[in-house]
Amino acid sequence: MKSSLTGLISSSYDISFCVLSLFVSFFGERGHKPRWLAFASFMIGLGALVFSLPKFFSGKYQLGSLFEDTCSATRNGASCTSSSSSLSNYLYVFILGQLLLGTGGTPLYTLGTAFIDDSVPTHKSSLYIGIGYSMSVLGPAIGYVLGGQLLSMYIDVNMGQSIDITEDDPRWLGAWWIGFLLCWLFAWSLIIPFLCFPKHLPGTAKIQGERISQTHQDKSSSLKDTEESFGTSFKDFPAALKNLMRNTVFMCLVFSTSSEALITTGFATFLPKFIENQFGLSSSFAATLGGAVLIPGAALGQILGGVLVSKLKMTCKNTMKFALLTSLVALVLSFVFVYANCENEPFAGVSESYNGTGELGNLTAPCNAGCNCFQSYYYPVCGGDGVQYFSPCFAGCKNSLLKRQPKEYYNCSCIARNTEITPTSASFISEAKAGKCESRCANLPIFLGIFFATIIFTFMAGTPITVSILRCVNQRQRSLALGIQFMLLRLVGTIPGPIIFGITIDSTCILWDFNECGTRGACWIYDNIKMAYMLVAISVTCKIITIFFNGCAIFLYKPQPLDTDVSFQSQNAVVTVSVECDLSNAGNEG
Repeated sequence: MKSSLTGLISSSYDISFCVLSLFVSFFGERGHKPRWLAFASFMIGLGALVFSLPKFFSGKYQLGSLFEDTCSATRNGASCTSSSSSLSNYLYVFILGQLLLGTGGTPLYTLGTAFIDDSVPTHKSSLYIGIGYSMSVLGPAIGYVLGGQLLSMYIDVNMGQSIDITEDDPRWLGAWWIGFLLCWLFAWSLIIPFLCFPKHLPGTAKIQGERISQTHQDKSSSLKDTEESFGTSFKDFPAALKNLMRNTVFMCLVFSTSSEALITTGFATFLPKFIENQFGLSSSFAATLGGAVLIPGAALGQILGGVLVSKLKMTCKNTMKFALLTSLVALVLSFVFVYANCENEPFAGVSESYNGTGELGNLTAPCNAGCNCFQSYYYPVCGGDGVQYFSPCFAGCKNSLLKRQPKEYYNCSCIARNTEITPTSASFISEAKAGKCESRCANLPIFLGIFFATIIFTFMAGTPITVSILRCVNQRQRSLALGIQFMLLRLVGTIPGPIIFGITIDSTCILWDFNECGTRGACWIYDNIKMAYMLVAISVTCKIITIFFNGCAIFLYKPQPLDTDVSFQSQNAVVTVSVECDLSNAGNEG
């Protein structure tokens, strides 16, 4: 599949979420939220099951012939052949699975958050929501670790057949499908527990009765919006939507989170690629480091934000100020990319010539012209001369030692030999080793440390902003408000985020993969310095947008006047309380 098609599969989740979030959040607000969550579990399980189906209908995986990576004058030259496979039709099965998963995720993040907020006191709400959101960060972390382990098992492990290839073989395919079956079983095991919950947890009426309204006072809001019967029919949907869209504080907070989501999803997708290219690491180790920074940092930030707002019992306005402060700190730390970048290491045919022969920008030189190398097979090796080569073939290596790790090559016509060294105990000299050359750049620890702090401060604003959204809108429109937030967050943030990052990073490419037919594929080598500056530009721009909308929300926010009666509905009772904006005095004033 092309990258655009795999991107379509990934985006299908967000597309489904965007389409359904408004309707699910509107009708689910007055409904039985635990039953909606049971429905979410069913759909998540069904989506995971559908996503695994291609494994069971596509038959046994057929191994191709082993690709020889060394220089060979007898190898057939590359020829342009168009190939088509019936397996490409499974694209639609993967898309269907993602659409079902998105359907299940919609009630989880909108109604689930509102149900938590319903069931706990105001000052504890941020703590529980922070814990819930941190779980949504730790979940993917567990998935990455478990998925990595499952990929070390052969794809047809269920057929019980022994194979004679290892993970290092390019033909290896891991058991990707097992994880989706586990998700199916775990999700469906939660259906009955969710159905056992009542519509409201015990004590909800008392909690709602003691709650102090901090709804933003907007002259454009209609008195009808506060009526008890409002929101029970579909006819109220346009009015409810219009009322929330005209809440300037709410919309500012939504655009603030959307801007933040754009850079967080972009970095979640491309941080491993940045680390791999900047510091000369393998893709697997770069992904491990990226996960080790992103996942704990995001989870810690979510929990810290929730704990601080809860312990300090912040009002709605103070919560927004706290989010603004953390965003300012994250903005300053974002400049880490400027100071912790590394220049490109010497690369034959790109930044270095082949011992004075060949042309820059062309991997083929006189020393490897007769090797019939493929530019679509990227397997970097580090030569004894400290120069990196695209593959053993482009280094002109004719022989290799399979038993050594990393794999070693000798008789390399393109690598300059050190004439002072002569073989003694061996009949050959190892001239190249598999893998990239070790980077001479020592900025990796500094980068990881500062970027970890940046992630913490970025995600510390997440829970406070969500709590502010729940407080600044009408009590009966919280679920719909979250639905609008997540819809715009995906339309403006998570969907275009990876696309914008991908286009930006591709603009720094200095060596593209072109197949035998001349079609451009992935980028092999990037300009490290340019990439770092481009990422700084995106980060700072989005952070400034976030801070701008955050500041506007603080400036525009006007709590309801004192001594105003506000009604809250819980179960079958309507409780009327007096409004007081300072939560720290709630115990005395209530």
